Amino acid sequence: MNDKEQHSKLITKNKTAWFNYQIDETFEAGIVLTGSEVKSCREGKVTLKDGYARVTDAEVFLHDVHISPYHHAGYSQHDPLRQRKLLLHRREIKRLTGKIRERGYSFIPLKMYFQNGKVKVELGLARGKKLYDKREDIKKRDMKRDAAAAFKERKQ
Repeated sequence: MNDKEQHSKLITKNKTAWFNYQIDETFEAGIVLTGSEVKSCREGKVTLKDGYARVTDAEVFLHDVHISPYHHAGYSQHDPLRQRKLLLHRREIKRLTGKIRERGYSFIPLKMYFQNGKVKVELGLARGKKLYDKREDIKKRDMKRDAAAAFKERKQ
């Protein structure tokens, strides 16, 4: 186990991203959160399913990621679907801007986790899959599951 894995704790994964998109490249980014949002993240009340990132004025923002309000926050609740700024290096943002302008690329969150006490987001540079690609993935997954079951049955 390397040092990076030792100090990170998974908050949530975007399971549908790997099915709906072909992920070409991944990036790690910090995220600007309020105190009640961090506490909700510690409870695991985050949904990345519909989320996406967009570059605006040389800054990257995360949209449609739902972080539930923290129930002990009192009167200062946060908006669950607000835009959240992502912290990336300027050269990474420039490179991403060029890639996103290419036809068919999206920038989507894959997982959110704590690393050394800070919330990080793993983002993927992705192309949407066609329906026949999704069917092919389902077929491969079923074949792999059947082969594993047959192997297990033969071993006993």
